[in-house]
Amino acid sequence: MPAYATMPFHLETERLLLRPWAESDAEPLRDLQSERGNGTPTLEHTRGVIAKQLAAAATTGIALLPIERRKEGDFIGYCGLIVGRTTVEEPEIAYELFRSVHGHGYATEAATAVLGAATATGRQRLWSTVGTWNTPSLRVLEKLGFARDHVSTEDRGDVVWLTRALS
Repeated sequence: MPAYATMPFHLETERLLLRPWAESDAEPLRDLQSERGNGTPTLEHTRGVIAKQLAAAATTGIALLPIERRKEGDFIGYCGLIVGRTTVEEPEIAYELFRSVHGHGYATEAATAVLGAATATGRQRLWSTVGTWNTPSLRVLEKLGFARDHVSTEDRGDVVWLTRALS
């Protein structure tokens, strides 16, 4: 396995700050998870999710990072690299933002910063997997230069697999 550099865990864009998880992210992350329509997880569960994200970053050198708007200083979601359905060599880019901030280009802006961070690790390709119903997310990935590879069927429906070369 080739050795990859650790992804930068602090990223800044014109409007956003992506940084490592903190204890203070538990409540807003729980609120974001509750927007999925599967109920509201406990704060303890959400703290466990954050602990797992921090441990995964330490192990893999890639991370899912909270997104804050620089001007407002508020948590609006997360974006980063995960192993997910793929591998540490060719990770997935993943993001989720509060519905209230959709349509402002934040996902594209954050993901562009993460693409730069992924390139800096020496990786050659990224994946993304998105439910076929998630048209806004598919549009973001298209803007970022991802191309459809194939579709798989999972318990919760069809999933589009997209890929993008980094070199």
